[in-house]
Amino acid sequence: MHSPVNWALLGLIIERPSYAFELATRFKRTYEGAIAISSPSHIYTALGTLRERGLIEQMQEAPTRQRRRFRATPEGVAEHAEWMTGQVAEERRRQRVLMAQLGALAHNPEQALSALDAYEQACIAEMSGAPAPGSDEGPGVVPLVARLAAEETRLSIAARLRWVQYARGQLSAMAPERPSLS
Repeated sequence: MHSPVNWALLGLIIERPSYAFELATRFKRTYEGAIAISSPSHIYTALGTLRERGLIEQMQEAPTRQRRRFRATPEGVAEHAEWMTGQVAEERRRQRVLMAQLGALAHNPEQALSALDAYEQACIAEMSGAPAPGSDEGPGVVPLVARLAAEETRLSIAARLRWVQYARGQLSAMAPERPSLS
C-alpha cells in the first residue's frame, strides 16, 4: 500500500475508532498542510482499501446505529508500525536524491552554490514558520503531536542548515572566485 492517505487514515483509526465523516474532519485538522484529500469521498475509498487488506474492521454496534464505525485490526496496528519504521529509509532516500541533484550541478559550482543558497533560504523560511519549542500550537489536534512536530521541525532543519554549511564549503573549494558565505 503506497498511499499516504491510507496510512494516515489508519493512524487516525488506531488512535480512536471512528466513522467516515468524523475521520474526514479529523484528517483535515491533523494533516493540514502535510497531506490533502480531494473530498470526503477519498476517505470512503481509503476505508474500502483498508478493509479489503484486513487492516480495519467495522465495529459491531447496536442495530439502531446509522453510522458504521471502524477500528484497526491487530494486523493493521502491526503493518502501521512497520510502515512508520520504513519512513526512516524513505526520508534518507529523499535526501540522497537531493544530494545527487546538487552533485549534478558540480560541473558548475556557481550554479550549485546558487541552488544551495535557495535551499538554505527555504529551510530558514520553514524554521521561521515553525512553532516555538514546547509549544502546543501547530499541526494535529493533540498537544503532544504539536510538540513532537515542532521539535522534529526544529531539529531536522538545524541539521539541514549544518549540512548546507558543509556543502557550501565543499562547493566553494571548487569555485575559489566566489567569497565563502560561511
